[in-house]
Amino acid sequence: MPNKPLLSSSLQSRVVALPESRQLDVLAALFERRQARVIRLPLVNIEDAPDQESIALWLRQFIASPPDYFIILTGEGLRRLVSAASRLHVRAAFITALSRVRKICRGPKPVKALKELGLDAELQASVPTTEGIITTLQSLDLHTSEVAVQLYGEDPNFRLMQFIQGCQGVKCTSVAPYVYGPALENSAVQHFIECLADKEVDLIAFTSKSQVIRLFQIAEQTGLVNALVTGLNHSHIGAVGPVVRAELESRGIVVSLMPESAYFMKPLVRAAEALFSE
Repeated sequence: MPNKPLLSSSLQSRVVALPESRQLDVLAALFERRQARVIRLPLVNIEDAPDQESIALWLRQFIASPPDYFIILTGEGLRRLVSAASRLHVRAAFITALSRVRKICRGPKPVKALKELGLDAELQASVPTTEGIITTLQSLDLHTSEVAVQLYGEDPNFRLMQFIQGCQGVKCTSVAPYVYGPALENSAVQHFIECLADKEVDLIAFTSKSQVIRLFQIAEQTGLVNALVTGLNHSHIGAVGPVVRAELESRGIVVSLMPESAYFMKPLVRAAEALFSE
């Protein structure tokens, strides 16, 4: 049975735009239970990387000769690798290899993905960002180590890779098991930007960096960058965590709310309630 609406919430009647795709219904239900008016705006789909041969080669090398350290940037990335290993009939071998390496997770989502496999992270960045990972690596003796990195979507993460490759004697490999594709027609996104500019949206809650990137890409393609920036600056902006906040702030957008520590959907909704209750 669906959850009953909350009798009193500061989100009641607020117009909330959600660019989430994979867990859109879950996030929308959390806001709708608080009687918010939800605009579903799925901006990106997550898809397997088209070059599956390179993923298969990476997996076989990982299994045959596990690295000393494996940096896992996203839970989605780890799950995609496990799925690819299953298709290759080497899932058990991959998990066994994973158990033998020191796993460094950027944030709580890859930790959760490891636990689904019965594994734990040996290290977790104190701040779930690239800089947080680098700070963790600086505390380790990486001399002559082998390090593998699971990248975030198609982002080459030059900052992290350059740091690792700059460590003396380190051998580094990387894998990008998924890409982002469009999940909504450009015309629908364009219409949303126009509504945003007309101050019809109280809150837009971003749950991934890729959502911000695609929204600005469409605005650039349609000549609506000024309208988008105006609309964002007249609305409250929510970010699920530091990576999303940094992407928004790099574009001059002020973030109104972000969970204090647990960077998940429920804390994001609670942070929104706290903001509007003020």
